[in-house]
Amino acid sequence: MEFIGEHLLPGQIGQFFAILFLVASLVATVAFYKAANTLETQEKNGWIRIGRISFLLETLSVIAIFASLYYIISNHLFEYKYAWQHSSRALQVEYLLSCFWEGQEGSFMLWSFWHCLLGWILIWRAKNWEAPVMSIVSFAQFCLATMLVGLYFWGAKVGSSPFVLLRQEGFFDAAPVFKDVATGELRKDYLTLWKDGNGLNALLQNYWMVIHPPVLFLGFASTIVPFAYAIAGLWKKDHKGWTKPAISWAAFSTGILGVGIMMGAAWAYESLTFGGYWAWDPVENASLVPWLVMVAGLHTNLIFRSSGYSLKSTYTFYILAFLLILYSTFLTRSGVLGDTSVHAFTDLGMNVQLYLFLNLFFWIPPFIAATSKNHKLIVVALFIGLNVLAHFYGVFTLVSTILALVALFWLLNQDKNLPTIVKEENTYSREFWMFIGALIFFLSASVIIVITSLPVLNKLLNTNWAVGEDPEGFHNQVQIFVAIIIGTLTAITQYFKYKDTPKPFFLRRIAGPTLIAVLASIAVAIWGGIEYDKKGVGFLIAIHLGVFAAIYAVVANASYIQLGLKGKLKMAGASVAHIGFGLFLLGILISSSKKSVLSYNTTGMSPLKIGDKESPLENLTLVKGLATDMGKYMVTYVKDTLNPKDRKRYYEINFKSKKGDEKFNLYPDIIENNKGAEGVTPNPSAKHYWDRDIFTYLTFLGDPEKIKAADTSTFRNTNVRIGDTLFYSKGVMIVNNVTVNPSNTKYQFSQNDTAIALNITVISKEGNRFEAQPLLQVKNGSIYSIPDTVMAQSLILQFSQVKDQTKGLLQIGVKESSSVLDFVTLKAYEFPFINVLWLGVLVMVVGIVMSIVQRVKQMRRIGSDSRVG
Repeated sequence: MEFIGEHLLPGQIGQFFAILFLVASLVATVAFYKAANTLETQEKNGWIRIGRISFLLETLSVIAIFASLYYIISNHLFEYKYAWQHSSRALQVEYLLSCFWEGQEGSFMLWSFWHCLLGWILIWRAKNWEAPVMSIVSFAQFCLATMLVGLYFWGAKVGSSPFVLLRQEGFFDAAPVFKDVATGELRKDYLTLWKDGNGLNALLQNYWMVIHPPVLFLGFASTIVPFAYAIAGLWKKDHKGWTKPAISWAAFSTGILGVGIMMGAAWAYESLTFGGYWAWDPVENASLVPWLVMVAGLHTNLIFRSSGYSLKSTYTFYILAFLLILYSTFLTRSGVLGDTSVHAFTDLGMNVQLYLFLNLFFWIPPFIAATSKNHKLIVVALFIGLNVLAHFYGVFTLVSTILALVALFWLLNQDKNLPTIVKEENTYSREFWMFIGALIFFLSASVIIVITSLPVLNKLLNTNWAVGEDPEGFHNQVQIFVAIIIGTLTAITQYFKYKDTPKPFFLRRIAGPTLIAVLASIAVAIWGGIEYDKKGVGFLIAIHLGVFAAIYAVVANASYIQLGLKGKLKMAGASVAHIGFGLFLLGILISSSKKSVLSYNTTGMSPLKIGDKESPLENLTLVKGLATDMGKYMVTYVKDTLNPKDRKRYYEINFKSKKGDEKFNLYPDIIENNKGAEGVTPNPSAKHYWDRDIFTYLTFLGDPEKIKAADTSTFRNTNVRIGDTLFYSKGVMIVNNVTVNPSNTKYQFSQNDTAIALNITVISKEGNRFEAQPLLQVKNGSIYSIPDTVMAQSLILQFSQVKDQTKGLLQIGVKESSSVLDFVTLKAYEFPFINVLWLGVLVMVVGIVMSIVQRVKQMRRIGSDSRVG
């Protein structure tokens, strides 16, 4: 049956290329594998040629899949499930790309695209390593391709096609409006009733979500290259040669993955109500852990290239970094973190595939590391046996992957061809302390991944393990000691020489930076105002030690550029990266420990309750048009405006400093939730200074439409004299006195101003007392009445006029609102020196890029020297 208005060709083209992608990646894997195992040159070149042609078809297929899906989304072809599920006509053009990576299929496509790009660089640069390395990359591509085909084999669905039609999924079966009355079948013109899509998740409608996922997935994809080189080294029994090209790739992966993670932190800072840039969310952790392990691998690789130590550690860390990427993929796409993370994917029905993808790659390294046929047979038997058991007993999911790692470590220790140095490292050597640092990174990653995996363990073992009510506090209390150790090691390690360092030489070089760091950290301790006491004195001491370690890292590495490298900036990539890391640590410690709440409740009114996610004591309720005391500022909720372009409602909040003339507006916003979720999603707004940020978001909203419809009460004017008592429905009001140009926390007037305030005490029936101060102000020849509100009593008082000055007769207006006041409740923080954190990220990336450039130049120079020789 043909349906009116359906556009089938884009989907057919996309599905064709998805299948071609699957086939081409399988052919490329076989071809590169055959080339890697062939010694005869002509035959080897033939297989490489087939592999390259197949990889070209892979690349063209991925680009065609992207183009087809973008055409479907951008043209609002909502007969396709992916377009309907992730986009809508109201969506801004700049967010169309975000629709790709909201769904799992699109994120797999993005991952595959970066593999294609990296693969061509490897084909261009890898030379003798091309065949074994590309066989691993192509096999990963094959596994990713299986996630996109959406075909059935023997009744089992493989993958999820982004080109499936809604009607093919039975989407309209339960909707009579789309059925033909006579036949009961789907109407041919059903699309005339199907006008719009489900829309993009409100949290993803932010510019960071256009650029953050591509960068992050490039980081994910790049970890396969050091992994592939490590596997190739085991495969070809060349345990030294692979480590040279792997260094530059590991540095690139470290840099790009780190940038991707921090882009996510910036997104969280601007779009989520974490109250900051990091909340130890499971999805954040799943990205951070591979980065930590890759950093460890990069440093042990440098150790091996310079001293011959730490080869097994380098193998382990590079292999584990990529495997942890796969594990994070399993965590975030299996639905297991759906209850513990704000941005995990839900279960798409591919959990078995995800598990096999994960488990297969966990068992590849021990299979390659096995040097004898017997060992290989044992590895294969374990893999098959454990996966059969996992099919029937889900508890073996983690057991299988853990045993794969155990098998790898055991086989590495059994391989007598692995070059090892029996002699222990000298404690006054650079390699010793670099290895300690790498080990600390690894242990830090281990703690984080175990805690992050608790939801998995709880589901598998039917347990209820947790780290308490404050997981963020738990992570902070553990990782602060990691920061202290790593910061200190970052400072001192470069002052050691490889293999051995004369003690007087080391002490003489390190003395100056140490003294400067100690004095600077003491100054911060005395005048820095770090008084974080939420976790006790011990944690506060640890914060100060962390500040010292961070300052030490910055000062010592800056000094090393001058002392150790004689000011040669071209050689200073590592030192610059370490300076950035020190600044990064310093920014984290200061901005987090000195973060202060500005929005303490000064009005006594709050729609929040004790026990809510947001404390009523730390959120300030603002009535529209009324200036309210907020510490250093008087804050006014001015108005709210609905932007038809992005469909967000922006709330204009005016801040006026009590000291000086500083004024600024912030515009926290909300957007209505979609995809079946009720309510709204708030987005923060921040004022950026060079030394701090003022960070705000809304925690409770009145309903402006309801207020306009319900609030019909007006001011009731009454003539009073000083000392009079008035009644209102909930109590009494006493007119105390009149003040000219009052100066207090609420109002600030100069001698040139003219303002008369009426001081009133409000006493409720329950005996609660409130102070109100409505006033009259003369400004530019006009008289303005500025009302005051007793929010806890829904009472607004207005000083209307001086009725008769000779008789002391005053007129006040009283308004009691039976409806909800037009108000918002606001959370406001001050983040001191948060820009130090962002500056540290930029400096660290610059240093990594410098290191990569220098390493590539060295390899080219070595290559040209060998050709001359």
